[in-house]
Amino acid sequence: MQVLLLRFVAPFMSFGDVRVDARGPIRDHPGLGQITGLIGNALGYDHADAQQLSRLQERLRLASRCDVPGERHVDYQTVDLGQEFMLQGWTTRGAVEGRKGGDASVGTHIRQRHYHADRVQTLAIALLPADESPTVNDISAALDAPARPLFIGRKPCLPAGRLVIGIIECDELLSALTQAPVYAHPYTSTTPTTMMAWWPEIPDQTPPKNSQVTAVVDERDWRGQTMVGRRLIRYGQIVLQESQHV
Repeated sequence: MQVLLLRFVAPFMSFGDVRVDARGPIRDHPGLGQITGLIGNALGYDHADAQQLSRLQERLRLASRCDVPGERHVDYQTVDLGQEFMLQGWTTRGAVEGRKGGDASVGTHIRQRHYHADRVQTLAIALLPADESPTVNDISAALDAPARPLFIGRKPCLPAGRLVIGIIECDELLSALTQAPVYAHPYTSTTPTTMMAWWPEIPDQTPPKNSQVTAVVDERDWRGQTMVGRRLIRYGQIVLQESQHV
């Protein structure tokens, strides 16, 4: 199958987890909903295109590895949305976006937003069925020339470079991760031989050593704008097969 390889490099990035209060927790790898939103943004979809986004999410297969762990940071924020200058803002489409009233527009609110700093992440993406539009090639082209500016999790998290590494032929996403080029870190000449990763659990397949299975909630209801679903992923340490640096 065709597998699209992506590389996330940014001063800050955020892989959002399920949120129930003012804290914005993150996980170690991006989820299906986040990558669906990233691709949809590149293709020019918006929140009204719930059917297209839902179908894209259904077809998406995702694996991820951490090339450089970086550090975790928490941004402590206070905001008073009732102030006049907060009633409107600019969108990534270059249009003014108005804010409506509600409980959040009264008083000062505290927010805690979690981020990965100086992290590097490599992703392997496939689509099933492969011949349905958009294809892997369509997505690759859109990420190189996106309809709107792209961000990795939250709008302040802008990528530091091109996202697309390339497209390879591979039998499974785990193999694609082990073959993907290693990030050429500017401050070290050390080449890692293992990395932490997660990938879809495949029933009846002998799992790699030092790995375990867990359940994640990482899909999005694109009509209700909530996190939904529960799927099994396997995570652990993988052994790299490719020494090429990119």
